[in-house]
Amino acid sequence: MLKDNIIEIEKRIQAACDRAGRDRSEVTLIAVSKTKPVSMIREAYECGMRHFGENKVQELSQKYEELKDSFGEDIYWHQIGHLQRNKVKNVIDKAVLIHSVDSLRLALQIEQEAAKKNLLCDILIEVNVSGEDTKYGVSVEETLPLIQAVVKLAHIRIRGLMTIAPNSENPEKNRECFKKLRELYVDIKTKNIDNEDNEKIWDKSANGSPTKENLECNFSSYFNILSMGMTGDFEVAIEEGATMVRVGTGIFGERQYDQSN
Repeated sequence: MLKDNIIEIEKRIQAACDRAGRDRSEVTLIAVSKTKPVSMIREAYECGMRHFGENKVQELSQKYEELKDSFGEDIYWHQIGHLQRNKVKNVIDKAVLIHSVDSLRLALQIEQEAAKKNLLCDILIEVNVSGEDTKYGVSVEETLPLIQAVVKLAHIRIRGLMTIAPNSENPEKNRECFKKLRELYVDIKTKNIDNEDNEKIWDKSANGSPTKENLECNFSSYFNILSMGMTGDFEVAIEEGATMVRVGTGIFGERQYDQSN
């Protein structure tokens, strides 16, 4: 079943890319494995999946530990759920990307924990495009000021934006939401964001800092991710420019919740 589901999702991603005149390589499929057992993640891995998303830090950490000996650095974990500041230390060195940064306070906590471990943390700014009270995320209007503040933090690299569209049976209803995020992304990308402080710290190759070889320090060069679209609307999201889609039910089936919680 899992293999068939992944094949079907891949077909739909390719079709959406074709409609939008995009190359399939422009879109990363994240298998949202929250509440799913490690056995299913192993099965998905054997079917070619490499990127997995978790909502809860504890669940991500447990699965990371269980699978690191089997897959090493060939599996990539994404923290896609709301992140509490007191949980940052448990995920900072496990997630390749934190999708849900929505405040300066959270960013400062990430900076503090990343500095302790001497690493560079990639994040996305979560934007509440729909304006729903039930959703986390910074408002569209507050996004640029937040980025201008966070970009000065030496151990954080802002890779792009993320949003969660309204829950709707008609994916076309979410097209405007995705379009607005893309427009915001393009607007921010074209601005002259001041990240000189980052360059001073990370553009060093021989002082023991965790600088990646040939790291590009220009903001617009690494601000290149749009994480939007889930099982019910990822095709519309791709048509509107998504570079990452988060698919759970479409791959693993309905979620399984621990009734003891």
